[in-house]
Amino acid sequence: MRFSLLLLSVLIHSVSFAQQTANQTEKDSLLIISKNPDKGFMNDYLLYIPKGTAIGKLTTLLVEPNNTGQINDSIEVHREQAIFLASKSSVGNNVSRMLKIPLLVPVFPRPASEPLTYTHALDRDAMLENRPTLKRLDLQLLNMIKDAGMVLSSFNIEIEPKVFMSGFSASATFINRFSFIHPEQIKALAIGGFNGELMFPLKEMHGRQLNYPLGINDFTKLFKHESDLITYKSIPQFIYMGQLDDNDAVQYDDAYTESERIIINELKGKDVQKRFKYCQKIYQQNNFNVRFKTYETVGHWTTSAMNIEVIKFFLKQMH
Repeated sequence: MRFSLLLLSVLIHSVSFAQQTANQTEKDSLLIISKNPDKGFMNDYLLYIPKGTAIGKLTTLLVEPNNTGQINDSIEVHREQAIFLASKSSVGNNVSRMLKIPLLVPVFPRPASEPLTYTHALDRDAMLENRPTLKRLDLQLLNMIKDAGMVLSSFNIEIEPKVFMSGFSASATFINRFSFIHPEQIKALAIGGFNGELMFPLKEMHGRQLNYPLGINDFTKLFKHESDLITYKSIPQFIYMGQLDDNDAVQYDDAYTESERIIINELKGKDVQKRFKYCQKIYQQNNFNVRFKTYETVGHWTTSAMNIEVIKFFLKQMH
């Protein structure tokens, strides 16, 4: 795939953007936007703008959180993987190219020096972080989205206030949790391969308190506002899993604490697929706007059939 690589420091005034016709871009472009503490984000982010993106017409920004798949103290490792995700291969990149909408990918770290802080899944440790680069990644992402709107607007690409969100594996878990915290920011979301474990809109279950990220018991304490389940219920969601997917982050310390693991295993189930079915039951009981799908003969990976269905799902939400 051919794309141009631009740096924010020379982005607007010194470098020509991807060639444009009167109504669309003529080639793929990848912008690396540098961190900007004054604007509320302490990490870089990427903007992928596919060939054919509409000029002078309102469109929707797609967001897919980065997921390196490993811990590493080098931000360059995470940047490299985020660039690959944004411009080469991911569900989000497929959606972006097919629907001709811009894609934002944050370059969030996942440090080896803090192996239990699973930033790419927005776990509890990540939400309790106070170091500038790791603090409130959800708010950093919101500020990146706001900034991306201004960057795109400078090229006469206008985006709607609400975004699409797509993710697989850890990035799916990130989105599931982010959507409970900021439902008003999301137009629609599609997630898959998330260990069969979803956050519940409940404070307790069978006498067990469900604190973040299992539920909303301590939501107000953590986020300084009440959970908005009415808005959450209005978000169109497509949630999918491979029938053979047995990838289970629940059983590992970097993803969940021992107390969280016990609650999940005892209340929702130790088996990924059984847990997924139980989560479907809870979401359906709460009248969430969700379509669930299980793909036969598929494990912890994505297929062209999955990509096509996600593309069709977002396309429907664009009208």
